[in-house]
Amino acid sequence: MFAIPEQFSNATKVSLESQFALLSSLTSKTFEGMEKLVDLNINAARATLEDSSAVARQLLGAKDPQEFFSLTASQAQPAAEKALSYSRQLASIAAGTGAEFSKAAESQIVEANRKVISLVDEVSKNAPAGSESFVAAVKTAISNANAGYEQISKTTKQAVEAVEANLNAAVNQFSATARKATNAATAAAAA
Repeated sequence: MFAIPEQFSNATKVSLESQFALLSSLTSKTFEGMEKLVDLNINAARATLEDSSAVARQLLGAKDPQEFFSLTASQAQPAAEKALSYSRQLASIAAGTGAEFSKAAESQIVEANRKVISLVDEVSKNAPAGSESFVAAVKTAISNANAGYEQISKTTKQAVEAVEANLNAAVNQFSATARKATNAATAAAAA
């Protein structure tokens, strides 16, 4: 009978260690995601500065207003494509980090559930006669919680996929619109 408090003590220790491991893993994934985001922003800022300087030199070298407006119009599509590329890379970083979070959380939840079920099984061996229905109820509750978590996980994954699909559709539509606008501006400047 004295083994039960010790079992709960050990289970609590293991649970805290598991939570610390999860927190450490999520913190690590957060820093990795932030590092990727900082790199993306530094590279984007550097490229934007270089492109702006090149465009400014071209515009200052324009011989007449028509050439100036033609150069201005010709920059619309490359700028839009760069913005779309940045958006895609940003979405990729966010999706990747989110997937890593989900993977880390799922593995910890599976392990925690395994440990809880193991604890319940161990404690139920020492349980007094007549407590079988209580043990069965606890196991059912754990099973129901796991099923609920799995459903939430599936729903979340479906929502993320839907958001990514909508983002890609919006990016493609914006890209097509930017190309049309650039072509129209170039044609107007040439006329």
